[in-house]
Amino acid sequence: MGAFSIRKAARAAAHPAARLPVAGLVSRLFLVLAATGALVSAASAQGAVRSVHEDWQIRCETPPGAQSEQCALFQSVVAEDRANVGLTVLVLRTADQKTRLMRVQAPLGVLLPAGLGLKVDNADVGRAGFVRCLPRGCYAEVVMDENLIKQFRSGQTATFFIFQTPEEGIGFPMSLKGFGDGFDKLP
Repeated sequence: MGAFSIRKAARAAAHPAARLPVAGLVSRLFLVLAATGALVSAASAQGAVRSVHEDWQIRCETPPGAQSEQCALFQSVVAEDRANVGLTVLVLRTADQKTRLMRVQAPLGVLLPAGLGLKVDNADVGRAGFVRCLPRGCYAEVVMDENLIKQFRSGQTATFFIFQTPEEGIGFPMSLKGFGDGFDKLP
């Protein structure tokens, strides 16, 4: 894990000033989601596979009550050392096509105050808070700015970190192969 210290990260996450600028977007994200109707259900991961872009898929479905089909760029991974612990990432555009969101579904039982950590090719990107937990898992949502999209396009691996205790972190390496192509083709 290089210079990344799980204990240090968990302690730092407990201090609001230590959180990423990405985490500061969460309150604005709720307004964006409510205003655009972009609340794609967790079931969107179950939608029909529209296309495959190396390690990413575009999946689409029409959510209940929606006028049109919604699509997301999707990848799901399992922890290398725990076959029963998985993480899912969805990237989607809001209905107005102006905002790109990343929604990460983590397993139930995560330490919520520690949030979700992210590194791209061992470069620390930051942390985002979990915004809600539902029966299928806990969710972190962030607006993807141009810098984060660029990092995902040019990177090889994104590693998401969750914590079950302040001392016990779990890393989920996720391939970024095909992200750029899939993102460009996302309706």
